[in-house]
Amino acid sequence: MSIQKQIIVRHREQGHVRFQLPDPLVRAAVAQKLITEINALEGVYRSNVFRGQKKLSIRYHETVCNFNELAHRLSVILQRLEEQGWFAELEETPPAAPKKRFQYSVNQWRATHWVKDKYEAVRETAQAAKVITKLGMKKPNALIKDPEKAIIDFLNDVLVLYLIKLHWPRITKEWIPRPFTHRYEWLAVFYLFYLLVRSRRPKK
Repeated sequence: MSIQKQIIVRHREQGHVRFQLPDPLVRAAVAQKLITEINALEGVYRSNVFRGQKKLSIRYHETVCNFNELAHRLSVILQRLEEQGWFAELEETPPAAPKKRFQYSVNQWRATHWVKDKYEAVRETAQAAKVITKLGMKKPNALIKDPEKAIIDFLNDVLVLYLIKLHWPRITKEWIPRPFTHRYEWLAVFYLFYLLVRSRRPKK
């Protein structure tokens, strides 16, 4: 049976899909090669192979690459790797050392990876807010003289950092390599920074 037919869609939502993988795809070398190929696809900003659970998780931008296009490109990658002999010639890697029962149970819990992703997002947001707060504390007089403007400036900084964090994968993988194709996105970025700088000018 073809390797593509052994892959099963386990979960699908907007910009995220998770597949169940057959044994040949969870070997260490094959999994690493597969992740490298998938991450090079336009529109994909994160992918992971969970070898213990035999699962492949892909996060992508629907506006750049919809699910049908992603599935087709994944099929092409698998066919190419199969023709290159990745699945037939590679020897099975030795099993990993056994884990503690409790740790194994937690890692197998379906919600663990969701919690890890959310924790990372919250941690990054907290760090960004901490930086902004420190910058704001350097100018306490601004809060006393004009509290409304100081609060608005703070919220603008939070919004800008959030937008940068949200679009960072697309900025580095799509907008920078193809600036003319994404010229309207760049115009929006420049206009956003223009408004930010303009709002910081002192009132006459």
